[in-house]
Amino acid sequence: MNLKQLEAFVKVVETGSFSKAAKELYLTQPTVSAHISALERELKTRLFIRNTKEVTMSEAGQDLYKYARQMFELECQIAEHFNVQKRDSANHCITIAASTIPAQYLLPDVLMVFKNRYPEEQFKLIETDSSEVVSQIVDGMADVGFTGTVLEKKHCRYIPFYKDKLSIITPNEEKYQALQEEKKGDISWLKEERLILREEGSGTRKEAQKQLRKAGIDMGALDVIASIDNQETIKRSVRQGMGVSILSRLATKEEVQDGHILEFMIPESDEGRDINFVYNKNTPLTANVERFIKVIKEIYRS
Repeated sequence: MNLKQLEAFVKVVETGSFSKAAKELYLTQPTVSAHISALERELKTRLFIRNTKEVTMSEAGQDLYKYARQMFELECQIAEHFNVQKRDSANHCITIAASTIPAQYLLPDVLMVFKNRYPEEQFKLIETDSSEVVSQIVDGMADVGFTGTVLEKKHCRYIPFYKDKLSIITPNEEKYQALQEEKKGDISWLKEERLILREEGSGTRKEAQKQLRKAGIDMGALDVIASIDNQETIKRSVRQGMGVSILSRLATKEEVQDGHILEFMIPESDEGRDINFVYNKNTPLTANVERFIKVIKEIYRS
């Protein structure tokens, strides 16, 4: 096992492709494949699950990726300490794990600011639920994360980044139009509705449960007919009359403005939940990641 083989392995993981990894490393694809095969022979395990559409890590591959990332992060730190420019330091790929709301509605602007300042940087974005974001940070699978849920993990540092408010959305039908006029500030009618929610583990779902509890409604008593991990599917289902939902206002802003759905605010709700920027404070950070964190803090302060 050598650094060249590990470098090829990490690059395949971060690009999701043998051919892309070869291109970025200025190697031939057979050379990259040979490096991976050599690692698999030495470690006596498969590192990737290959099919015609994508390359994904096996469980053993995930373990190796955590260790390999730590090795290259330490390599960068050594180079920085002795003021030596590492050959490929400018191409370190920053891996970002983000829950749905920040991934789709906040990160594009953040990445644009950072990319304009540091045009050489590369990113890999992992979109998942809030709980998994924190797991990715703790396990060393991602450098930084964005999540709507704070989990008590001693290795994690959370920086509040954005205030996100939730609202109830319904089809734009006469029944709900009347409720908007007659039941302002009263959402007791929700107990008679079919509810479509985000999946278990979603920060949006956890916050919805919290806000409803403040309004005197127990989510456990509601008629939850579906749990869906795709908010676009939820919005389409609401528009078609399948039920009502509770989502981030960031996610429903356009549909509300266009009149496709109606919006009801949750009474007794506070200023909203924090979308947090999170990283592992016990993991050595590369210069690239430190620059990214600095930009995030600047955006938050502004």
